[in-house]
Amino acid sequence: MVSVQHQFPPLAGQDGEDIQSWLAALSGSHAPAEIGLIRQACEFAAPLYQGQTDLTGTPLLQHALGSSSILAGLGMDHETIAATVLHAVPGLLEDWHPLLTERFGRGVAGLVEGIARMEHVRQFSEMRGEENKEQAAQQAESLRKMLLAMVEDIRVVLIKLAERTQTLRNLSRADASLQRQVAQETQSLFAPLANRLGIWQIKWELEDLSMRYLEPALYKQIAAQLDERRIDRERYIADLIAQLRQALARAGIKAEVSGRPKHIYSIINKMKRKQLDFDQLYDVRALRVLVETVEQCYAALSIVHELWLPIQKEFDDYIARPKPNGYRSLHTAVLGPRRLSVEVQIRTQQMHHDSELGVAAHWRYKENRKSESGLDRKVAWLRQVLAWKAELADNGELHEPLRNELLHDRVYVLTPQGKVIDLPQGATPVDFAYVLHTDLGHRTRGAKVDGNIVPLKHKLQTGQRVEILTVKQGGPSRDWINPQLGYLQSARARAKVRHWFAEQNLDDSIAQGRALLERELHRIGANDINLEKLAQQLRFNKPDDLHAALGRGDITPRRVSLAITPEAPAPRKVPSGQHSAHTPRVLVEGVNNLTYKLALCCRPQITDAIVAYVTRDRGLTIHRRDCSFMQRVPQEREDRLLNAGWAAASE
Repeated sequence: MVSVQHQFPPLAGQDGEDIQSWLAALSGSHAPAEIGLIRQACEFAAPLYQGQTDLTGTPLLQHALGSSSILAGLGMDHETIAATVLHAVPGLLEDWHPLLTERFGRGVAGLVEGIARMEHVRQFSEMRGEENKEQAAQQAESLRKMLLAMVEDIRVVLIKLAERTQTLRNLSRADASLQRQVAQETQSLFAPLANRLGIWQIKWELEDLSMRYLEPALYKQIAAQLDERRIDRERYIADLIAQLRQALARAGIKAEVSGRPKHIYSIINKMKRKQLDFDQLYDVRALRVLVETVEQCYAALSIVHELWLPIQKEFDDYIARPKPNGYRSLHTAVLGPRRLSVEVQIRTQQMHHDSELGVAAHWRYKENRKSESGLDRKVAWLRQVLAWKAELADNGELHEPLRNELLHDRVYVLTPQGKVIDLPQGATPVDFAYVLHTDLGHRTRGAKVDGNIVPLKHKLQTGQRVEILTVKQGGPSRDWINPQLGYLQSARARAKVRHWFAEQNLDDSIAQGRALLERELHRIGANDINLEKLAQQLRFNKPDDLHAALGRGDITPRRVSLAITPEAPAPRKVPSGQHSAHTPRVLVEGVNNLTYKLALCCRPQITDAIVAYVTRDRGLTIHRRDCSFMQRVPQEREDRLLNAGWAAASE
């Protein structure tokens, strides 16, 4: 890194001429004061970038201006464009943050800081071509979620997407191995991010350019086929446009009709997915119709179907049923002249604007509402994130117990190898260790976060790199299962610790349980009972498991006697609030005469170990101790659990 003075000389030479012409192109969409800030960013960056290149060998200043131009085309504000120009400064200047804050304000400096942090995490956690495709896909998805979660300003993600697009445009200069690596990461990480945010212009270009290097032969084949028939296809589309414009005008519908470019990536995907040849695709020829209102969308659809024969099963109404990312449009396929298939998309101008720019449409600079721009950005970002989380929760791939948990804040941290680990908000290094491996959790004695020693109670933050310090042999501390001490946030991790302690005292528990059982059998005169059958009757694999449960207090001697005494009633459901002299009832520690009912989720019977759960307005609910609901009770509700057991009718 280098250190620079606060003042820079005026730009001169080729760089200066390039910047002057570039700024002139921006002047039509930005106010003079905004152009002034962008100019200052260029003057600051130019001497730093002198002689520097990006990974493709492109001069760094040229790369920065190209990336900024992409964002300017999306209508981004001047702070975003200035931060994009300055995006490489952190790697070249030691005291960059206070300097950028002083010269360009906290907004620009914060964006540059977010870019640097996101790039650091991305480089550290880049995919390494895992053999297991499912694991690789999970890692890519975790990384996408992590990158979205760690940025407070969505413009940081947009800058990274624009920068990656500019890199791909110049990727032909790089060697083949680098081309494939960048293309694979683009397809796994950046293109899905652009899709999730609904920035179609960038998404399509990222997908097409990455496919160019991942499947070069197939890409060239499809590109050649498109090019060979381009003149005939353009003439055919021009005739269709003329017909449709006339029909719409006769119906009094003001519309823009144009040909729609088909992207090579989507062509290849459709050919593979539907196992079709290029000639069999419906949408190589495509029209787009833009109207003013939703009513006109459906009227235009009717006119299209009157002009040309609709193809069955090739109609999608994304206006009535928008895609999860908010995309809205009517899609239909028809047989045009010469019985050639044509896809037609129909949408309003606003739908088209949203589909082309996605979330970027919310970021247009509002000259008369400067004081609200921050609020507008925050609202747009929160709406997008909430929609994305709802999409994940409702995609049908998640099990029911995970849905509510997913909608709460999560923390995404990295292992020393770059793997992303998903944890609940407030998780500690001990939680992290138990997620990786139970034995690692047991042997945890310390932790490093981003290279610094931290307490085991340290609350982890998204984007941090966590390293666990262990001993070769050892076990957890009992303090870890104390919620008040804050060592563990995860109920699953606390259960692992409790299980470890239960296993360590197994011999003592077995001995104590054997003594309790012998006393109870002697009391009821059943000394000659078959212990193997008794254990199985009580749902234990062997007598020692029964002895251990008795010794730990998981079951009571009374429960054993109820299972083997002839006059004990058969297992049955106890109606809520009905406790007759002939029906076993529940005894709850410290509670008398409180209404209870048996949980429907696990339907406990008198041979089961039970626990009472205090509800807010329905008294007590009795669950089996091994009930899945009990295993998921959050830490803050554990004080609602009360010890309970079955009582004989005479008690």
